[in-house]
Amino acid sequence: MSSIYSYLYGRMNVVIIGPGHPLRGGLATFNHRLAKAFQDEGYSCSIYSFSLQYPGFLFPGKSQYTTDPAPDDITIHAAINSVNPLNWLTVGNRLKKQRPDLIVVRYWLPFMGPALGTILRRAKKNGHTRVVCIADNIIPHEKRPGDKPFTKYFLNACDAVVTMSEKVMADLRLFDTHKPAALVRHPLYDNFGSVMPAADARAYLNIPQDGKLLLFFGFIRQYKGLDMLLEAVAILKKRNSPILPFKLLIAGEFYEDAQQYHNQIQELGIGDLLILKTDFIADNEVKYYLCAADVLIQPYRNATQSGVTPLAYHFETPMVVTNVGSLATLVPHEKVGIVTEPDAQAIADGIEQYFALGKNYFIPYIQEEKKQYSWDKLIHALTSL
Repeated sequence: MSSIYSYLYGRMNVVIIGPGHPLRGGLATFNHRLAKAFQDEGYSCSIYSFSLQYPGFLFPGKSQYTTDPAPDDITIHAAINSVNPLNWLTVGNRLKKQRPDLIVVRYWLPFMGPALGTILRRAKKNGHTRVVCIADNIIPHEKRPGDKPFTKYFLNACDAVVTMSEKVMADLRLFDTHKPAALVRHPLYDNFGSVMPAADARAYLNIPQDGKLLLFFGFIRQYKGLDMLLEAVAILKKRNSPILPFKLLIAGEFYEDAQQYHNQIQELGIGDLLILKTDFIADNEVKYYLCAADVLIQPYRNATQSGVTPLAYHFETPMVVTNVGSLATLVPHEKVGIVTEPDAQAIADGIEQYFALGKNYFIPYIQEEKKQYSWDKLIHALTSL
């Protein structure tokens, strides 16, 4: 379709609305890679990001900004103020005048619904621009007043929706049963470097070479179940598990009170089994963590999809995940990893089952399964819709 469009009408102009440099995190990384994918297909593509994404009191981390250099060859406008309605009208009118053929807008939090919904309504008044949403979440993990009306307001401004999990698709249909929609797997994060030997990765991180290494990776929030994983580690220690000696590497910034976890670690008596790297992990260091680990653990209480899963696929790191959201679909049991129920005992059993099979057992399945996670499929879905 894209080649026919280009032949008849010239180069298609795409605008991505969502976080971009200097904002940090998975959403910005995804948007940079998506812009490059559009450019590789011959589209003109830019990103409209935020001049103010979250007021400081709403942001749970230490900083919203990265010190990494801006990505090459991507135009990023820091234009949107999430709490200023006059700004929403200004940005919407700017896009209305610019007349992009397609706006691809990210939606991950109802808080953004009023700003994005207003911008899109103004932009579409040109009678030309079409809007497709990539919905990371429709119903948020942590609910707040206003979630439903904000999400409804936003969705009514979209022409179509792409989801990356069955769970989000089902949530979408609770709000809108007729809007065109497509399910596309989260493409691989292939912009963090290549697979490297575990020994080299551990040397870089100053982690002992011997012993098994479990990895918890990403922002630490209650729904991600780190507390259950810590209990599972205590269970393995108490039962003198055959996987001992092992270490759990916790890599990621606390997005809630860290003290509760430190207290739990002390109460469980498992400090000797942990390696804490609880600062923000810069993009240029991601590969070391994924390549150093024997297995990635995702002990979530609830989930839609996870941006960590495609990272694991890219670096060919098998996973132990809980049977929530779409994780079990994304991680076929006893092929790409082990799927357990979301409680500490089951997670401990799943970790033992994983090591009984061994990492090399899973690698051929991962290498075959990862072929379906392509940026081309996402671009095709966005443009076709």
